[in-house]
Amino acid sequence: MNLPFDTLSKTVALLPLFYETCKKGFDAGENPTTIVDTFFKKYQARRSAKSQINLLFRFIQYIERQVVLFDAVEDAAFPVVNNMEGIGTLRNLKETAEAENKKQLLQEYLKTFKVRIVLTAHPTQFYPGTVLGIITDLSKAVKEDNLQEINSLLGQLGKTPFFKEKKPTPYDEAVNLIWYLKNVFYHSFGSIYDYAQQNIFDEEEIDNSILNIGFWPGGDRDGNPFVTPQITLNVAKKLKESIIKKYIKDVKYLRRRLTFKGVREQIIALNHQLHNTLLDKEDQISYDAFVTELKKIRTLLITEHQSLYVNKVTSLINKTTLFGYHFASLDIRQDSRVHDAMFRNLVAELIENKSELFPEDFFDFEISKQLKHLSEVKGSIGHIKFKDELAINIVETIRAMKTIQDKNGEVACNRYIISNNQTTLNVLQLFAMLKIIAFNDELTADVVPLFETVPDLIAAPKVMEELYTNPSYRKHLEHRGNKQTIMLGFSDGTKDGGYLMANWAIFKAKEAMTEMSRKYNIDVIFFDGRGGPPARGGGKTHQFYASLGPTIEDKEIQLTIQGQTISSNFGTLASSQYNMEQLISSGISNSLNDKNLEMSKAHKVLMDRLAEISYQAYVDFKSHPKFLSYLQHMSTLKYYAKTNIGSRPSKRGKSNELVFSDLRAIPFVGSWSQLKQNVPGFFGVGTALKVYEDNNEFDKVKQLYNESKFFKTLIENSMMSLTKSFFDLTKYMQENKEFGEFWTLIHEEYKTSKRLILKLSGYNTLMENEPVGKSSIEVRESIVLPLLTIQQYALKKIKDLENSAVRDEAQIAIFEKIVTRAMFGNINASRNSA
Repeated sequence: MNLPFDTLSKTVALLPLFYETCKKGFDAGENPTTIVDTFFKKYQARRSAKSQINLLFRFIQYIERQVVLFDAVEDAAFPVVNNMEGIGTLRNLKETAEAENKKQLLQEYLKTFKVRIVLTAHPTQFYPGTVLGIITDLSKAVKEDNLQEINSLLGQLGKTPFFKEKKPTPYDEAVNLIWYLKNVFYHSFGSIYDYAQQNIFDEEEIDNSILNIGFWPGGDRDGNPFVTPQITLNVAKKLKESIIKKYIKDVKYLRRRLTFKGVREQIIALNHQLHNTLLDKEDQISYDAFVTELKKIRTLLITEHQSLYVNKVTSLINKTTLFGYHFASLDIRQDSRVHDAMFRNLVAELIENKSELFPEDFFDFEISKQLKHLSEVKGSIGHIKFKDELAINIVETIRAMKTIQDKNGEVACNRYIISNNQTTLNVLQLFAMLKIIAFNDELTADVVPLFETVPDLIAAPKVMEELYTNPSYRKHLEHRGNKQTIMLGFSDGTKDGGYLMANWAIFKAKEAMTEMSRKYNIDVIFFDGRGGPPARGGGKTHQFYASLGPTIEDKEIQLTIQGQTISSNFGTLASSQYNMEQLISSGISNSLNDKNLEMSKAHKVLMDRLAEISYQAYVDFKSHPKFLSYLQHMSTLKYYAKTNIGSRPSKRGKSNELVFSDLRAIPFVGSWSQLKQNVPGFFGVGTALKVYEDNNEFDKVKQLYNESKFFKTLIENSMMSLTKSFFDLTKYMQENKEFGEFWTLIHEEYKTSKRLILKLSGYNTLMENEPVGKSSIEVRESIVLPLLTIQQYALKKIKDLENSAVRDEAQIAIFEKIVTRAMFGNINASRNSA
């Protein structure tokens, strides 16, 4: 009530009345237009049309900030709601290992096991950085019951805009995420590593970082024309500056404490050298020299100063192991189709310049001969001045990778991901370009193919075998420690093949590629592109990894963390530490647990059949003549571009017509979420289960649910999508002449999925086994119910105005602004989707 808004007292008094009107209205089967009109008629009859619109905008502003307050309350409650030393934590893992006499085995795993979370700038975070800072401070004030500070922060929140007037640049996105590196991960990762060293390795040094961070903003140019080689270099520079500033702060602390003879001088010298490194002056200190000096200081403390503050020095050494001079590893990513064009233009210019790297008739070679030449090509492109834009771009990008390695260390930028990878040619084109442009025979970078669609996942094992049996590529893998990272994308898989098929196709692809890699003595590392909601591979991530079984390689866990998943799962020290420990624990317990058996052949046959039925149902649904037009005309899809939350364009192609392949997974999934229909998280599941119910074979699926952790995790994640669905919001659409039948089709699948998932699990209500998550969703959904109503009301108004004889463009613009603004609160309220 203290928010500093004009005429706020009326907003505060009227919003609960509006909420009640919404709730009762939907219970009575009314549509959003009737509900809003009823509210104004009943409580605000004298208001002019303009005044009514103003009130709706104030409701939106107010609800946005209610969501922020609830986020802060939940963050403050995190260590109370979650047992910070319970199941899935490092302490629990250590104590269980000790009780079962497996501590040595645990140490062996931790010497090689790694978890990498990769921060992406995918636009699912609608909070600007300023608001994220307020959430952090508000959470602290709530925890401390500091009412005066809470009041001041709510006042600040009231005056802080949520809406961005212009899109952020890729560099802006990087700076926003570096905030988490500096304020959260630097401390939480350090604490986890310190605990492992002290309690699991009994103070011995660990020759493994265990956990590290990947970074995409400024490196991911897939579909983002605004990421340039210069931006990549600028982001790498910012990362290095940010980590050195953190080291300087820690060294300053040590300088105040280590005032002992023989030590003080060394720590002062170290402080000066770090400053010089930061400012790029003379007398800098390299990363290796920095670590060596810290170890010398530690030895002096042990031998001459009774180990005073030695734990603080060890803690800083541990942080250097985790973060080096790079802070986070910058990944480069580009689409294979763009690469193909880049490669062709590059080779054409090389031939034109009489380079001996490629023969003039190279593109006339049959594929096998092209592949052989690409893998064996030697030499350098030299100093040719390229004219073609695509050729210049790939040359400068690869040279930027080499420059970053030279300045920040090899691990600072040593992976190039090819998204939409379909063939062996896609991989070897890049392999050849990396060598001839910057790396020559010393290729200190990995080529990471990303398989996304269902057909690509099926083709993936064949592609990998061709690479493993290619002598030159195999030799490269030997230089890289016989490790191959393969990325698998959930978002596009779900968009392409539906929920069950996407998850099962990835499971089978992982199994096939694990078997293939083991056959050729390659350690395969799977890197999962997992989004926030289950529809994009999210859900309870650690449960997913713990469910995989022995047929899938799990020496490392790598996954993308994006948007609101970063702030919800890793936004505070407590949540970051807890969720990272859960990931470490899930990966290791999968290996330590003798009971985590391979899925039986009968269960695999059943999963194949369920996935196939589900896939067919989803493909038929996707092929429905109304599918694209429903999204275009009845959802918020076209408004995503207006939110200015990400630097990427909201669709791939340039055509004005909506083409399915151009749809990005995030606006696609997000649009279903705004409709409260959450189609990608359940569609086809109900149809598949019903086939078994109709054939009196439901007990088979029940047995699968009870015996397969993997299937159970999938079903429980789908429950979350169903829990967040609310079809009463859009029930009015069933009366629509054009889309009524299509809406009913979705609603029927929802009802079938919900009924049969409850029958399968034996629950009376969805998410019955997760009371905390269920309560969080219920509170959040109640907060945004008025917001959803306002958004649907505005969408209906836009359609009416567009169909009227005289188009009132000014009115349309106002209602479009309402739709766009309402998206912020709706998305932010869904942050518990991870």
